[in-house]
Amino acid sequence: MVHELSRDGFPVVVTCRMLQVSRSGYYEWASRGPSARDVEDARLIDTIRELHALARGTYGVRRVHAELVLGRQLRIGRGRVGRLMRIAGLQGVHHRKWRRGGTGRLPAVFEDHVKRVFAADAVDKLWVMNITQHRTSEGWVYCAAVIDVLSRRCVGWSIADHLRTELVVAQEPSGKVETGHSPP
Repeated sequence: MVHELSRDGFPVVVTCRMLQVSRSGYYEWASRGPSARDVEDARLIDTIRELHALARGTYGVRRVHAELVLGRQLRIGRGRVGRLMRIAGLQGVHHRKWRRGGTGRLPAVFEDHVKRVFAADAVDKLWVMNITQHRTSEGWVYCAAVIDVLSRRCVGWSIADHLRTELVVAQEPSGKVETGHSPP
């Protein structure tokens, strides 16, 4: 603070007196070089930046700390790694937990026409839909299938790499699913 105010034109004597800092202490601080800890922190920040870049910016405090301790054989605490990463502006990639809003069930988007009675007395009178997810080498794939309640036959299906509304509501005006039909 004294240094900043002295650059703005305030006398050091007045600033030190107002901030209750000794003049000799200020001048000693101003002439002193960086401490051994500051030098070590600067070296560690460079190492942490290198590790973070090698991990394509995905490593967080825990993984960087593990790499420093196990891979580079350094003695350093996780708190110090976290402090240095904050100073350097580095942050790992993390997935936040998905939380539903509120408590209980979410309200239905569409009106329940069957009043939760899943029984039919004829074919093609009542269809229900099911969505399943499948892991592939390229990520998740979602399959929405329309099933006739009486015959348990798949009336139509739709596959996509997302869970947006288009997956479920991809139907033609006739009621058939447009992206695929099951074989007879």
